[in-house]
Formats: sequence, structure tokens, C-alpha cells
Amino acid sequence: MTRSGRAARLHRALRAPEATRSNALPAGAWWLWALGLATAASRTSNPLVLGLLIGVAGYVVAARRTDAPWARSYGAFVKLGLFVVGVRLVFSVLLGSPIPGTHVLFTLPEVPVPDWAQGVRIGGRVSAEQLVFALYDGAKLATLLICVGAANSLANPARLLKSLPGALYEAGVAVVVAMTFAPNMVADVVRLRTARRLRGRPTGGIGAVLQIGLPVLEGALERSVAVAASMDARGYGRTAQVPPGVRRTTNVLTLGGLLGVCAGTYGLLASQGAVYGLPLLVAGLAAAMAGLRLGGRRSVRTRYRPDRWGARAWLVAGSGVAVAAAMIWASGADPRALHPGVVPLTAPVLPLWPAAAVLIGLLPAAVAPLPPSPTGFKEQA
Repeated sequence: MTRSGRAARLHRALRAPEATRSNALPAGAWWLWALGLATAASRTSNPLVLGLLIGVAGYVVAARRTDAPWARSYGAFVKLGLFVVGVRLVFSVLLGSPIPGTHVLFTLPEVPVPDWAQGVRIGGRVSAEQLVFALYDGAKLATLLICVGAANSLANPARLLKSLPGALYEAGVAVVVAMTFAPNMVADVVRLRTARRLRGRPTGGIGAVLQIGLPVLEGALERSVAVAASMDARGYGRTAQVPPGVRRTTNVLTLGGLLGVCAGTYGLLASQGAVYGLPLLVAGLAAAMAGLRLGGRRSVRTRYRPDRWGARAWLVAGSGVAVAAAMIWASGADPRALHPGVVPLTAPVLPLWPAAAVLIGLLPAAVAPLPPSPTGFKEQA
């Protein structure tokens, strides 16, 4: 075989295939990738790095989302992030900020407060330093929301429910229904606004919102009732009998493991707890997995064609974990680059190595299966 033939064969082997029911990525892979980006966002307040994280998430969503109803929710999360930034700036202007500043932009009338509310200020001076600090803080929270929105747009909620352990199936149903409600509501709003526009009716204003809101809520209620009826018809809720000792051991392991995971995660996110955070997280994960393993004995449900974690799924999940690990290391090695100062007011600088680590998050755009064509495979909600 010639060199060009080998190169063409290698290119075909590395090229991402079109998504089908058999090779579609598990929802857990998308969530691990998105949570990795969110963890990276929690370790920095540099607006350039946060903007790069948003760009990475948006590019992957644009390249790999399908035409399913939940895939259209990304724009709503972006608007929610912008709203959060705006609210954070408004609160900083009206309620003041503990950040000292010398560049006073304007002064608002200050409202006197009683003696028991000392430390609270309404109105007063507004400086450029406090607005920049509020902008950085709001941008961090907006980036977290956008990363979660990326997972909502890429992961099929039904496949996520199917991949949950048996011990978490009951709680998983509530979580999946809650995750599905917002994307479906956004799709209903778009559909009703399009119908009103075609009929020549206004789509903006309070009157239009009130007329659209009732059909949207009614449709959501009808879907919930239909899901409950279908689950009841399939005998959902039946559990197997297990010994009391196993049940108590399961509760202790699961609760203790989840507390360990929470404490370990907090330690990793906080700069003071980086030493004990990783051991607690590992111990908590081990205990929680043992508890979930024992708790799965109560479930009598079976799985039809369970999701398989192939090489592409591990690459997608691993890229998010790699971004999170690199940012955690960078926040300890060079915290000034990831947390630009506002007093004195200086322009943020894009750090080279953290920015290169964030670009690892683009890997799903190359290795994840391509969205199906309109005439091909359709994911079921």
C-alpha cells in the first residue's frame, strides 16, 4: 500500500462517524466534559480565560448538538448568564461593594440605614474598581451556567436516566424530569411564538407573554401526566426485598461517601484545602460507589441496550477532566494570572499555559460522533 493510501485509510479511521443508536455518546461523558469546564471556570476570575471557556463550550455545542428539543436550550442559558452579569452589576451599583476604589465614576444619593444595619450601604459612590470586580464575579457565575447549558444541549436526558445506577433510579427520574422541563419549555415557547407570528399577532409585550405562558404550562403538565401514566403501566416502583443489615450498610456507605465527596470537592475548589481535598474525594467516591452497588440490589429493573463507554466517550470525558486538572494546578502555581487584581486597576492578561489547557476542551468537536442527518437516526426524548 502506498503512503497516500495509508494516509487516506488513517484519515478515515480517525474521522468521527455519524451518530447512530449504537455509537451515540453516553450522556455521562458529556456531563463529565461540561463539569470539567465548569470546575475550570470556578478556579479563575480572569475574563479572558472565562471567555475562552465560553467559546470552547459554544463551539462544541454548535458542532455536535442535534435537532432534539433539549438541544435548543443553550441559547436560553447564554441569556441567563448575561442576565446574571447584569444583576450583579446592578447590585454592586445600588448596594455598594467592599472593594476600595479611587476612580469614582458617579455618586448616587445615599439612603440612611438604622444602627443595627451598620456595614450595609444603599447608594453612595460608585467606582470603576467595584464595577470591574462585580463584572469578573458575574462572569464566573455566567460561565458556570453556560457550561451546564452545554451539557443540557448535548446530553440526552433519557440516556442519562438509563445509565444511572439502580440505587439512584428513583431520584434520577425526578432529576431528569427537571432537566427536561426547561428545554421542552423553551421549545414550546419558540413554537407558540412562531405560530403567533404567522397569524399576524404580536410576539412581544406583557400581553403576548401572558397568552403564551398558559399553553406552555398546560403542555408541560400534560407531558408530566403522560410520563407518570406510562411508568405506572410498566410497573415502575417495584423493588426487591433485601436484609435489614444490607440496607443499613447501604445507607451508611452512601451518605458517608456523598459527604466525603462534598468535602473533598470543596477542598479542591478552595485554595486552603487542596492538601486534604483529593484524599477525601477519593475515599468518598469509593464509599459512595460501594453503597450504590449494594443499593442496586433493591432494583428489579433491567436495561435494554445499555450505553457502552468506548474510546470516543472516554476521550470526551477525559478532555473535561484534563481541563479541570490543569486549571487547578495553574491556580496554585500562578494565582495572579488567573485572578487579575482590581486595586490598582490593571488590564487582564491571557496566561499562556492555562489558555492552552482550556483548548483541550475542543477535543469533543473532533472525536464525538457527528449529528445525524435529517433523514437518519433520530434520538428519542
